[in-house]
Formats: sequence, structure tokens, C-alpha cells
Amino acid sequence: MSSEIYKKILIATDGSEQNRRAINYGIELARLSEAKVYVIYVVDTASFESIPMDGGWEMMYELLEKEGREITDTVSDMIKENNIDVESRVLEGHPSHEIIEFAENNDIDLIVMGTHGKSGFDRFLLGSVAEKVTRNSKVPVMVVRDFPVEEK
Repeated sequence: MSSEIYKKILIATDGSEQNRRAINYGIELARLSEAKVYVIYVVDTASFESIPMDGGWEMMYELLEKEGREITDTVSDMIKENNIDVESRVLEGHPSHEIIEFAENNDIDLIVMGTHGKSGFDRFLLGSVAEKVTRNSKVPVMVVRDFPVEEK
């Protein structure tokens, strides 16, 4: 008998090794609840706003979009190995906004995403997407740290 808690789970990935743990959690939840999984990668076009729209911009965008397809294909393959129904998408825009909008427009029951255990400026930038999604999403969000917290 399957659990009906989650029918649709969204895994938002950036392709980083730190995100692997969140992906594994999402796969396990989908397996236990027999949910369909949506894997998305967002090409952050906000980072291009200060760059003139010329051939260089277009080439960079195409590289990032290709990277996004490769990442979502890899994650989708991991999910298919667990006999879970999966769909993947590469979106563009502000990552937190696109993740929230996709979840709300597709009746997602749970968003699963990782955060980085880095320090300093990298942590501020990378963790801000998870924070914005958590603060603004109407859909429940599971944020998975990339490493276990050590007990004191």
C-alpha cells in the first residue's frame, strides 16, 4: 500500500556534488510514496543582466543550457534506475522564482533541494536560492544539507 502524501515531488538541482544528498532524499521519498518526480535546473539569466547581449552572451547561455540538460539527464537516469516516473526541465530566469512558479503551476506536493555547507561569499550566494524558496513557497520545501551535522 502506497502513501498518498506525495504524488509529485520536485527536485531542484544545480549539478553540484553537494546537491547529491538532496537528490538521494528526493528519490527515496518518491520511491516510498510512489510519486512522480520532476527534475529542474534553472539557467540563472539574472547573472547576464549586466552583460551586453551579443554573441558572447548567446554562447554562454547555450553552454549553460547544455549543462542544464546534461545535469537533468543524469539525475533523471538515477531516478529511472529506481523505477520512478520522472520528467525533467531546464528553465531560465531567477532560480528561486522559477522553482516556486514551477511548483505552484504543476501541483507539486514537495520541493526537495540542497544547500551548500560552504562558508563565506559562496555560501551566501548559493544558499540564498534555498532560503528564498523556503521563505516564499506555498509548497512545502525540504532543504537537505550536503553533509551530516556532527553531534557535539
